[in-house]
Amino acid sequence: MADYVYIIIVGILFLLAFSDLIIGVSNDAVNFLSPAVGSKVSSIHIIMIMASIGILIGAIFSNGMMEVARKGIFHPEMLTFQEIIFLFSAVMLSDVLLLDFFNTLGLPTSTTVSLVFDLLGAAVGIAIIKVMNQGGNIAAYINSSKALAIISGILLSVVVAFIVGSIIQWFARLLFSFDIKKTYKKFAGLWTGLAMAIIIHFMFAKGLKNSTLGEEDFVIWIIHHEFLVFIINFVIWSIIAQLLIFFTKFNVLKITVLMGTLALAMAFAGNDLVNFIGVPLAGFSSFELWHHSGMPASQFSMEALSGKINVNPIFLIGSALVMIITLWTSKKAKNVIATSVNLSRQSVGYEKFESTQISRALVRMAVNISEFFNKITPERLKNYIEKRFTLVKNNEENENAPAFDLVRASVNLVVASLLISIATSYKLPLSTTYVTFMVAMGTSLSDRAWGRESAVFRITGVISVITGWFLTALIAFTIALTISVILFKFKFVALVILTIIDGFLIYRSKIAHKKMEEKKEAEIKDFKDNITAIKKDFVESSTQRFVKEITLILEYFETIHSSFFEKNRRGVKNSLLLAQQIKTNAKNLKKNIYNTVKNIKRENIESIQYYVQMIDALREIANALVFMGERMSEHIENNHDMFDEEDLKNIDSIKDSLYNYMLESKIIIEYRNVEKLNELRDLKNNILVEIEKQKKKVLIDISENKQDIINSNLYLNILAEYKNLVLFFVRIVKAHRRLSRKKSNKNFNE
Repeated sequence: MADYVYIIIVGILFLLAFSDLIIGVSNDAVNFLSPAVGSKVSSIHIIMIMASIGILIGAIFSNGMMEVARKGIFHPEMLTFQEIIFLFSAVMLSDVLLLDFFNTLGLPTSTTVSLVFDLLGAAVGIAIIKVMNQGGNIAAYINSSKALAIISGILLSVVVAFIVGSIIQWFARLLFSFDIKKTYKKFAGLWTGLAMAIIIHFMFAKGLKNSTLGEEDFVIWIIHHEFLVFIINFVIWSIIAQLLIFFTKFNVLKITVLMGTLALAMAFAGNDLVNFIGVPLAGFSSFELWHHSGMPASQFSMEALSGKINVNPIFLIGSALVMIITLWTSKKAKNVIATSVNLSRQSVGYEKFESTQISRALVRMAVNISEFFNKITPERLKNYIEKRFTLVKNNEENENAPAFDLVRASVNLVVASLLISIATSYKLPLSTTYVTFMVAMGTSLSDRAWGRESAVFRITGVISVITGWFLTALIAFTIALTISVILFKFKFVALVILTIIDGFLIYRSKIAHKKMEEKKEAEIKDFKDNITAIKKDFVESSTQRFVKEITLILEYFETIHSSFFEKNRRGVKNSLLLAQQIKTNAKNLKKNIYNTVKNIKRENIESIQYYVQMIDALREIANALVFMGERMSEHIENNHDMFDEEDLKNIDSIKDSLYNYMLESKIIIEYRNVEKLNELRDLKNNILVEIEKQKKKVLIDISENKQDIINSNLYLNILAEYKNLVLFFVRIVKAHRRLSRKKSNKNFNE
């Protein structure tokens, strides 16, 4: 290939790096922002400024980590320039796609794991082809010892981060308790001094060591006198913090959290920048080495990549600026942060994840262990510990309260930055996502944020995120291997096509994410409007809410039948989406009963039981609609025959009567039209009689072999769900009458 082709390839690598920076920061912003955001330590702008400063410093200190992309996973001397440039291209193409996918779902994943397994997959792919063509051993191409050390370190970090985070948080809470106002003056000064000493020590002693300033005299002195510098920092910051406590009203714990945010952002940039620009920079270095050699690309060995190569600081600073701009503007970053904060918050409320068999088993095991230690712990010690871990009641009464306090936020930041910085000093690309997430989970566990009411849901969330991490490794390896094989065979043409496909998929992902955000914003607005309406008039707001749901039910009931009778496969599927939405709405209403009760006026407390009865009936109606729709969809998907003309006529007649019955129910609820109650009762009885009549007819037809098994089962299923709809609508109307009795005794006497 001509020289200009490789210039274009390097350009594509930098284009992908730019995209990877944006996508990667959207994913990893959770790592250093969630403690400060969750604790509401300051305004979001102050938090972002501190994080931005940390990113800039960390990027400058990240030079030593860049060699991981060049020689950490494979042996570059075994590859030619042409082979390695396509290997790097395969890594970037797969990395961008993978990270964007997880960001769209709002799940934090590891950019480090993504990079490591992308490199491993691409290297194995090219090694396989070379071995097939030239013979040899695949293991000769892979830097097995280094790769194993990196992967082991990543996996070990999950356990270490969780254990260290939980232990330190337990002692911190024992020290401060939840009533921080009483313990603040005693311990906050020393705590701040210790935290700041740790933060500064690893920001400079470890960060400077791996930076371009590592050979300066003052840096060498700091490195050789680490313990002395640590003690000096501890004393100075403890004195400063104690003076602030005595003479001002400023909360010194805020210093720890804000500086911790800066330190963690710096550790993130220092450790993770290689994940975004390490491969393109390695590709650029490879191009420079080949270009000056004058040899053909297919013959030039990349042995020089095994040596030390310094990165131009302009690349590091430019990357930092892109990361900072993304941090301030990315909506996906907010989505990922919300997941992490939600799983570690102190209060009980709406849970994003459902319980599973695994989470229930783990909770049962934890409860049994807890009960065992409870029995062997002396009563006096047990009472003391219990007192320190008792929540202050006012903490949960304010809906705008932080997800957790400054003590936990500071532990999250200090422990995470400590672990990440240690790994960085040994040039191990530790996963910042794994470390910060698991530290947060460990501290929330020690803080008893995972109570019996929420533990199963939180554990399911953690398992879901960790499962996503392992999927990251598997998917990254597979995609990178596949793309590397394609690029090795079809070269530049394949690269152009795959880059276009990458761009298209990212664009589609952006559109999908935008729709998800719009839907989420609509749900949040609906929730807030509902709470506002409940505060103003509970009965009226409940009425309007159920009228809205019944309107959706009527729409679904009409469309599912018309689509089914017309054998419209797509129409039935689209209708089922509406049924699932009704089911979700009912489920959310049930979950939000806690917030509803908190916001209604005291005189409506006795009426809440009827509201709950309406919700339960709505959930059963939704289940009936979904079940009926699924049976209809299955019937069409299997290409079964439609009902005969007589059965169609009978089912259509009952359907029309049932539709009118539900419509009349809606009118009665909406307008409190008591005059229609007798009419509704007669209509209900007629429908039930007709349903039983048709059931009997089908059973007779089956006994006389006039009806096949497929159609008869579907017919009976539909009739059964019709009956359920009638009975549960009766419950809604009755419950609404009782709910509204106080508001309008004149119209709703029983």
